[in-house]
Amino acid sequence: GGEFTRQTEVTFLGNNEKLVIKQKFSGIDEHGHLTITTEMEGRIPEIPSGASVHIEPYTELYHTSSSVITSSSTREYTVTEPERDGVASTYTGAYQWRQTISFDECIHDDSHHAASATQQLSVDSVFVLYNQEEQILRYAMSNSIGPISDGSADINRNPCYTGTHNCDTNAICRPGTGNRFSCECLIGFRGDGNVCYDVDECSEQPDLCGSNAVCNNQPGTYRCECVEGYQFAADGRTCVAVEYTVNHCETGTHNCDIPQRAQCVYTGGSAYICTCLPGFSGDGRACEDVDECQQGHCHPDAFCYNTPGSFSCQCKAGYRGDGFRCVLGEVEKTKCQREREVAVGSGGTFFPWETRVGQFIPQCDEHGNYLPTQCHSRTGYCWCVDRDGNEIDGTRSGPGVQPPCLSTATPPVVIGPSVRPDTVPLPPGTHLLFAQSGKIEHVPLEGNNMKKNGAKALLHIPDKVVIGVAYDCTDKMVYWTDISGPSISRASLHGGEPTTIIKTDLGSPEGIAVDHLGRNIFWTDSQLDRIEVARLDGRQRRILFDTGLVNPRAIVADPMRGNLYWTDWNREAPKIETSYMDGTNRRILVKDDLGLPNGLTFDPYSSMLCWVDAGTKRLECMNPNQLGRRKIVEGIQYPFSVTSYGKNLYYTDWRRDAVVAVDRTISIENDNFQPHKRSRLYGITTAFAQCPGGHNYCTVNNGGCTHLCLATPGGRSCRCPDNTVGVDCIERN
Repeated sequence: GGEFTRQTEVTFLGNNEKLVIKQKFSGIDEHGHLTITTEMEGRIPEIPSGASVHIEPYTELYHTSSSVITSSSTREYTVTEPERDGVASTYTGAYQWRQTISFDECIHDDSHHAASATQQLSVDSVFVLYNQEEQILRYAMSNSIGPISDGSADINRNPCYTGTHNCDTNAICRPGTGNRFSCECLIGFRGDGNVCYDVDECSEQPDLCGSNAVCNNQPGTYRCECVEGYQFAADGRTCVAVEYTVNHCETGTHNCDIPQRAQCVYTGGSAYICTCLPGFSGDGRACEDVDECQQGHCHPDAFCYNTPGSFSCQCKAGYRGDGFRCVLGEVEKTKCQREREVAVGSGGTFFPWETRVGQFIPQCDEHGNYLPTQCHSRTGYCWCVDRDGNEIDGTRSGPGVQPPCLSTATPPVVIGPSVRPDTVPLPPGTHLLFAQSGKIEHVPLEGNNMKKNGAKALLHIPDKVVIGVAYDCTDKMVYWTDISGPSISRASLHGGEPTTIIKTDLGSPEGIAVDHLGRNIFWTDSQLDRIEVARLDGRQRRILFDTGLVNPRAIVADPMRGNLYWTDWNREAPKIETSYMDGTNRRILVKDDLGLPNGLTFDPYSSMLCWVDAGTKRLECMNPNQLGRRKIVEGIQYPFSVTSYGKNLYYTDWRRDAVVAVDRTISIENDNFQPHKRSRLYGITTAFAQCPGGHNYCTVNNGGCTHLCLATPGGRSCRCPDNTVGVDCIERN
C-alpha cells in the first residue's frame, strides 16, 4: 500500500557537514499519487550559483530483514563552477550515505519471495533539472538492481549484511571478500570501529564558530548559535548584530510636538519626520499657532476670533452674513426662534411677556435650530423632534426621563483651514473606533487596556452627524451612518477619501452592522421604521422588516451562526429582537425590565449578547441560546453605544463625554477615555487586527447565489433585491 518510513543520514566528508532526512510515505491517494511528507535538518556544502554537479557512478548494497531495509554507500561528486575569464574551475567531494526503511509486512501475503536478502544497486548516471518558471523538479536515473556482481556464494552471509558484526553503533561495517569485514568510525567519531567516541569539535577548535557565537557539541557533529542580539548573516556562518527597527510614531517615542499641533509621519526603518498641522507653523518639533486674524481674512465689519490651528469670523451687531461678507440688517430668525417668540409673547394683556399657564415653549440651540429633545416645563414630559420641530412617534417619555434623541442639525463649520476628509492610515493592532459629531476617532488597544496617548482622529467629516459605526475586518474598511444627509458611507483604514454608498430612500439611518463572511451590511432606520440589507457597496438593497418597529436603533450580526439582533427603544414597549440573517424566524428576545436600550454588541468569541440601557442605567449580558441574563454594572449615567473586546466591554456615555471600559468578568469599571474636545460620543465598534475564525455558507462563491446570500444557522438563503424587474435573479433556500 505504499506506507513506510525512511530515515537517511548524509555526511559530507572533508567539512563535517551533516544532513538528516526523515520521510513518511502515507500510501496512494485518490489520484494514484504516492503522498510523502519530508523533514530535513542539518547543513550541506554551498554550491556556487550556475555551477553543475556531476555524481560519479556508484554501487549501493541493500540488505532486507523483517520489516527493515538498510543500505549504505560512499559517493563522489564533481563540481564545475561557472567560467571566469574563459576558465572553469572544478573540485571533487564525497559523502557517506546511510538509510533505513521501515515498513509493516503484509499479514495477508503468504507467498515467499525469491528475492535475495542482499541486493546491489548499480547507478550509472543521475540527471536533475529545476524549471524555475514551472516550479517543477525533473530528475532521471540510469540504474540496475540485482544480485551482488562478484558472484561469491558466501557474500549474502557476510556479517555486514546479516547484522552479526561487532561494529560500534557509530561506525559503518565495510564488507570484504567472503566473510571478512572491517569497522570504520563515522565522521565526527574516533576509535577502532569496534568502539567509537564522539569528537568534541568545540573543545578542540575553540575558534570554530567565530566571534559572537557559541559552539554546541552534538554527537558526530557540532552546531554554531549566535549569542543574544546577533543573527547569522547571509553566508549562514558569520554572526552580525540584529538591527531592530522601531516605529517611533506608533510607540510614541518620537520628539514631535503634541498631537494637537503636529503629526508624526513614519518613513520606514526607524526613521520619521515631524510636520505641523494646518494652522500651525514650525519645524514639527515645536509648532506655534498661526494668528490668522493678523492676516485680515474676515470682513471689516466682522470680529475675528483666533483659535488653536484655526479662526472664525462673526459679523458685528447690526450686520448679517458669514463673517467673510457682512451686510447691514439683522440676521433672519429661524422657525424655532419665531415660534418661541410667539409662545413667549402670547401672555395676558397686562403682562405681555408672561406666558399662559401650561403653554409649551420650544427650546432652540445657539444657532436657532430645534433642540432634538423638547420638554414641557409644567408636565415634565419630554419627546424627540425632527429638524422641523415635529414630534417623532414613540419617543414621548414620562417626567424625569430624557429620551435619547439625535440632533439632525449639522455642527457649524469652523471657518479656517479645511481638513481633507481622508482617513489617516491606522497602525497595526486592534483599535476602538467611535463617532464624535463630525469625525471618527480611534483608540489603540494594548491587551485589555486603552492606549490613550495613541488616540487620534481617523476621519474628519465636519458637515455630517455620524451615528452608527461598523467595521469590515476582511477589507479593513469602516462603515458609518449619517443622519444629516442622510447617507451611509465607508472608507479604507489604509487611507484615502470616503465613499458614499447609499444616499437615497433613507430617513434616519442609525445602527449599522457588517457581515464580513457574506459581504453584506444591515442597518436600522428609525424614521422609516425598517431594517434593510445590501451588499457592501450599497447595491442590491432589500427590506427585511418594515412592521413592528417604532424606534429601531442598534443592530449587530453574528455571521458564523447566521443570526441578527437589534434594539427598539419604543417608549411604550422597548424590546430586543432577533432573527436569522435572511429575516426568517423573527422573535422577541428581551422585553421585560427595559427602559432605553440604546447600544448592543455580540462577542464572537464568548457568544455573549450585551446591551446598555439609558433608562435602567444598566449594562447587561446574556447567551441568546440560554435563559437568563446577567447584570454587569448598574448606576451608569447615559450610555449610547457599546462594543466588546477580550474581557472588556466599552461603551460611550453622553453625560461623561467618554468611552468607559468595564471588565465583564468581575463587573467593575476599570478605565475611561475622554477626548481632547468634549462633545457627545455616538457609535463605537472594535476594529479587530484579525477576523474571528470561522465561516458560513456564504463565504465561498457567494453561497452559489446570483444576488444576496443571507446566512442562517446551518445554511443560507438566496434572496433577490427589491425592485428587481427584468433582473435574472433566483431565490432559493
